[in-house]
Amino acid sequence: MVTRRRPTTAVEIPLDLDAARAQARDCTACELYKNATQTVFGEGPRDARVVIVGEQPGDVEDTQGHPFVGPAGRVLDRALADAGIDRSRVYVTNAVKHFKNEPRGKRRIHKKPSDAEIDACHPWLEHELAAIDPPLVIALGATAIRGLAGHALPILANRGRLLELTPTMRVLVTVHPSYLLRVPPEAQDTEYAKFVADLKVAVQYARKHGLDL
Repeated sequence: MVTRRRPTTAVEIPLDLDAARAQARDCTACELYKNATQTVFGEGPRDARVVIVGEQPGDVEDTQGHPFVGPAGRVLDRALADAGIDRSRVYVTNAVKHFKNEPRGKRRIHKKPSDAEIDACHPWLEHELAAIDPPLVIALGATAIRGLAGHALPILANRGRLLELTPTMRVLVTVHPSYLLRVPPEAQDTEYAKFVADLKVAVQYARKHGLDL
């Protein structure tokens, strides 16, 4: 079991997602906004029964302003389809809403968010979950579960497991799709199959509890 934490902020965030998204555009709770193009808020139906939480926007997401539209997003789309999940019926977001990067010449290199940056962004994630109130959350990688639970959790040891986040909310732990882009070519098919198998756990849970995916 992991315990979903509650926001600790003096800023009042509107529960309405459109209003929260508009307010998040001007977020300066940490320093990441200084090197990012824009805040990348979550997207998807308000009645989604599944929320997918990733790490942070990448270079493409930062430029376009939408979550999971870059290379990792394409892997996620393919895996969701292969697992039997309709992406248009899920809400996708990130634990951190600004792209943390280090400029190197003309490129911007991804950097892992710190615990302080994850904590600073947590109120936005908490309000997304409160507004949607999904029975099932899929956590993609270490930063996602850190943002949800407030503490680290070994991903490979817990992948494919459904853990209790609240009495009415479960979280499925798996890897981030960007991980599949980094593994050696000879291991990619195997690791992709493992990722799809993890997502199928969510499908099985959804069917058992009458959730529409």
